[in-house]
Amino acid sequence: MDTQGGITVQRALELPGLRGGLPEVVAGADRLQRTVRWVHAGEVPNIASLLKGGELLLTTGLGLGTRPAEQRAFVRRLADRGIAALVVELGPRFARLPATLVETARAAGLPLVQLHREVPFVTVTEEIHTEIVNGHYALLQRAEEVHRRCTGALLGGGGVPQVLGILADFTANPVFLETPDGQLLYAAACDSGEAAADPLQVWEGLRGQREARASGPPTGAVLVDVPGGGHGVGSVRARLALLAVGPPLLPVHRMAAERAAGILAVVLMQARQEEELAARGRGDFLTDLAEGRITAEDAPGQAKVLGFKPGDGPLLPAVMRLASELAPTGNWAVLARAVLEELSSVGVPVLLGVRPVEGRVPLLLGLRSETERTAVADRVAAALRAGVERAGLMGARAGTQPVVVVGVAGGWAAAGAGLRHAAETAAAAQGLPERPWYDARRLDIDLLLWRLREHPDLAAFVERAIGPLQAHDRASRPSLLPTLETYLAHAGRKAETARELHLNRQTLYNRLARIADLLGTDLDDPQTVLALSLALRARRHAPGQ
Repeated sequence: MDTQGGITVQRALELPGLRGGLPEVVAGADRLQRTVRWVHAGEVPNIASLLKGGELLLTTGLGLGTRPAEQRAFVRRLADRGIAALVVELGPRFARLPATLVETARAAGLPLVQLHREVPFVTVTEEIHTEIVNGHYALLQRAEEVHRRCTGALLGGGGVPQVLGILADFTANPVFLETPDGQLLYAAACDSGEAAADPLQVWEGLRGQREARASGPPTGAVLVDVPGGGHGVGSVRARLALLAVGPPLLPVHRMAAERAAGILAVVLMQARQEEELAARGRGDFLTDLAEGRITAEDAPGQAKVLGFKPGDGPLLPAVMRLASELAPTGNWAVLARAVLEELSSVGVPVLLGVRPVEGRVPLLLGLRSETERTAVADRVAAALRAGVERAGLMGARAGTQPVVVVGVAGGWAAAGAGLRHAAETAAAAQGLPERPWYDARRLDIDLLLWRLREHPDLAAFVERAIGPLQAHDRASRPSLLPTLETYLAHAGRKAETARELHLNRQTLYNRLARIADLLGTDLDDPQTVLALSLALRARRHAPGQ
């Protein structure tokens, strides 16, 4: 049996059907180890066009032609098609094969066999096909044996490294598991032979560099996708890479790799589910702490069980909130892992959880002192956004970026209230000008207005304060609300307002006069300025505004 899923020409000639025809190899005797993948019988001159390569062709020679040029062309076309061998039965058409035919076959490297006795072609076909099918079945059995060993390793408590090790031993080559974008996750080498060398060196040499991956797999390598069960970017969870450092990789090795990929898909899916459950569990703890269901006395012990050991310094609560249109579709296991990996460089203890229903990521950080609050908040916000981007949940449109709010540092007694305050402030901050992170202490007015969002008086207040200006902007240009917002943000300093809006002073004065006229108020009056500032903030939360 040929290890690539067929039989050799030599083996086909040894089977009873062809052996009974007294076969004589007259050309290509050194090519009898070619693989026969199928048998075809035919007598037409253009039979090469019906073949795909790897066939053993049986014929009595009726289609070979009578002229030397026709015979040469016939053999060359078969050789170009890549058939395994040409077998011609001697008889009424040829008592012996013409020299032209033999010479052309030798020049083309095509095994040519003449049969001195008549044989039933159907018997020959059945025998060879049976041998091929039996060979395929043997290959499947070998691949299934690898599958059984991998399954047994998992049932015995093993994981991905054990599966890769079994596959590496079977192929006598190093085996790697990489991410869909080509980053190495695991590596395994076989126990002996050339492939027993350090697999990481093999990886760096043949697969690790970006240029190497971009140029495609190395010669003789086998790549098999580990399915992710999703669509688009989620359809491939990882990729198996078998590199031919030792013996050549054969189709049976691909079969085994495909079966191992199915097992790895289950392992990775289970790991992701466990990872998401763990992240949700931490999110539930932080939410229970925020809502007062866990006391300050019990919280340190429960946090320690979850792996959080902050030391004696203050705790810093923070919350990241995803845009509502991104949160329901988020892969929370990927998000949690990516964010935690990014946070590992911050250098402080972190307890991070996920709350998919609310679309937020709460976390507690252990500080050495309150003086490092701002520096840690800067690094944490950058890590959170990098993790969101890695998880593919960074919105492209304005208003779809994650909102990060950092609360007030304190002990366990203040941690729950700090988390609750940060979570509510993150909701209230939706729609504000984008910043790396917001200080919860500076958004108390926005939080108050957000809490009043369902009260009809809030919408009525906005309408009384800036309704005429909103009506103007819906019907006319230029819009005046941005001018008023910028003017108030600069505390009534006209020169700074004009610079930010890229207006000359007279144009700004005209717009401010128009605003005052529409609203029927004095923009220099402190009470008016306060009411307008509140109304501009409140319109983000008031229904219909």
